[in-house]
Amino acid sequence: MMRFGACLLLLSLVAPAALVLPAAPGAAQDIAPVGEPMDIALRQGTLLPQQVLRSSSLTFPAILEAFEREAAARGDQLSADGAFDLMLRGEVFDRITGTFDGGFASTEARQALRPLGAEVFASYRVARGRFPTSESGFNTTELGQMRIGAMFSLLRDRRIDQRRFAIEDTRLAAGQASIDVLLVQLNVQAEALRAYWRWVAAGEEVRVFEELLEIAEARQVGLARGVREGATAEIALTENEQNLLRRRTLLEEARRNFETAANSLSFFLRDSSGQMIVPRRAQIPSLQQIARLPTTDELLAAPRNEVLERRPELRTLRLASERAANRIELRRNDLQPSLQGRAEVRQSFGDGPVGMATFDSATDTLVGLTFSVPLQRREARGRLARAEAELRELELRERRIADQIEVEIDNILATLNAAIRVSSLAQDEVRQATTMVQAERTRFRLGAGDFFLVNLREEAAADAQVRAIRAELSGRLAAANYNAATINLPELGLE
Repeated sequence: MMRFGACLLLLSLVAPAALVLPAAPGAAQDIAPVGEPMDIALRQGTLLPQQVLRSSSLTFPAILEAFEREAAARGDQLSADGAFDLMLRGEVFDRITGTFDGGFASTEARQALRPLGAEVFASYRVARGRFPTSESGFNTTELGQMRIGAMFSLLRDRRIDQRRFAIEDTRLAAGQASIDVLLVQLNVQAEALRAYWRWVAAGEEVRVFEELLEIAEARQVGLARGVREGATAEIALTENEQNLLRRRTLLEEARRNFETAANSLSFFLRDSSGQMIVPRRAQIPSLQQIARLPTTDELLAAPRNEVLERRPELRTLRLASERAANRIELRRNDLQPSLQGRAEVRQSFGDGPVGMATFDSATDTLVGLTFSVPLQRREARGRLARAEAELRELELRERRIADQIEVEIDNILATLNAAIRVSSLAQDEVRQATTMVQAERTRFRLGAGDFFLVNLREEAAADAQVRAIRAELSGRLAAANYNAATINLPELGLE
């Protein structure tokens, strides 16, 4: 018990402290790299918390899934940027049969710009032969015509439009996906630590009940000899057999709990190919291989407001609020009338078509405006009202979660402080119970004691050890929660 006794409480808030604290003599100083060496270390050597954290951070499916979601969000971001790709368009046709022999070819390049929702273009077209009157617009001068121009928005779409909104929205969504990766990592690593310490505690409980059973079995041999020699009443042998059955039952229950804890830990402990590894009891570390637990004052060094700033839930809500604010701006943009400006320069080269003296090589400059407005705009007003309500909802949710996080941290600290105090009391109780066991055994050997009291003292001492283990386990679990709540990345194996 004692090697886990201080053990579970020593590590608590710095669960994988070996990542940042010097390991004690005999501790594994280096974590094996990914691949076969790491797999061997996880299956054969002493299993330390930082090894579990490294394994889960590199191989746990939920973390890998989060990275894939982030990659998908980055893909959406790239796709949105494509709205401003340079576009090249070409057209050509010619007549093979018929009265007219006119043919036409054109090419145009268009580039959308973000300021004013503008679009610039340049084109060149040239025609040959004769066209019917209905196709006279294809006619060009002999060497063709070049056009350069721009279109831009003066009211609606001047500051924002669907393309610019999509770019900003996908950028923020990618930021949310990146934060979601961190949130998943924090939850997984904290769960991995909790599973690890439950496994260690379950192994220690098995040891306690094994020792309790060994005492009863050794006593059974002595009592049997005493009964054969006539020095001991047979009822004492029967009573000890009853104790044996009870202690074997306790041991089987402890072994079942350990097997369950080992299976739970295997969910996070995986080899380089992602296959789960069920740890063995022989891999439980000794006290010398587990770092000390820092005091509460050390843990409270980081200001609370900094903790709240780093919490991924609040960060992703802030990004969601930015997305909602952009959506409101887009919906307000939809309420404005559309006023599009256009400027264009045309330059023809060479002589005009035969019989069409109006064609010349002069430079033409054109400007124009296009205006449109929906009169009722109910659709735009409805979308704006929804976007504003969504933003208010996000702001209220952010405040609620911030308050919830503060309560959560306070509760974790209260649990941790209580676990430290209870563990200290439990250790004192273990020492006193051990002293009482030794005294009762001495009295029994001298003939002044009672066999029933000896058994009672032994089981009371075992119960005290189990309570100490569970109290310290409570501290370890609170530590894992605290590290996750305060985004302590080094202590979660995420530095």
